[in-house]
Amino acid sequence: MAKAAKSDASAFRDSEPETPAVEVVYAEPDVQRVVRIAHEPGLTAEQAVRASGLLEELPATVTSPLVLGVFGVRVEGSRVLEPGDRVEICRPLLRDPRERRRDLAG
Repeated sequence: MAKAAKSDASAFRDSEPETPAVEVVYAEPDVQRVVRIAHEPGLTAEQAVRASGLLEELPATVTSPLVLGVFGVRVEGSRVLEPGDRVEICRPLLRDPRERRRDLAG
């Protein structure tokens, strides 16, 4: 019996370095979008969002100025990104969560 050869996909992965990238994400309860774009030195959060094309696809709930986060931490659009960062486009809150909890409790 011959030994199994490495799969073609894993051989390709081993020979080709992955291009550094960042992800730009937007989510609503029924819509989730993730766009991966190439990372370039000096790329900012706002530049990544604009390059993703998501602003053209999104509903009017996206505010101006943009509210952005990187891995759940709010950042300014001028934040310089590192390879592998995930930029999140945040939606405005419909209601203050503290007020909602008070209403539910009372």
